Amino acid sequence: MRNTTLIYIQKNDNYLMLHRTKKKNDQSHDKWLGIGGKFEDKESPEDCVVRETKEETGLTLTHYKYRGIVTFVSDIWETEYMHLFTADGFTGNLIECDEGDLEWIPREQLLSLPAWEGDKIFLNLLFDETQPFFSLKFIYEGDTLTFASKDGVPLPLASSH
Repeated sequence: MRNTTLIYIQKNDNYLMLHRTKKKNDQSHDKWLGIGGKFEDKESPEDCVVRETKEETGLTLTHYKYRGIVTFVSDIWETEYMHLFTADGFTGNLIECDEGDLEWIPREQLLSLPAWEGDKIFLNLLFDETQPFFSLKFIYEGDTLTFASKDGVPLPLASSH
């Protein structure tokens, strides 16, 4: 199992997104994601998200919130626990990212970008500031989301493509 973080950094009504184009053997190649990465030894979720944000973007987080956890189960990849955050406070300037291209994307365009199907589920939850901390579980077969639940309750899936 691996622990990771993912953060959606907001500036006005735009979100900083990473178009994953540069890493070899990237399970998220050509998808758009928030910023994040794997925990290092002895890190808390907060330690990891602050470090990963600085490494990938050059930005230093000044105001962020732990919003939820997502359990990913896959027939290909190891099980992953992803700790989700949002942020609306930071300092610094963007740097070149070695994993892909960073871009500020208007909120209304986020759900139309190429992304994992489950990402669209948690993005809608993250957009709702009144949404309490949540736990999601996604089961994938290859790139196909076959099961989703929120706080232990199954969710309906979008119809097959």
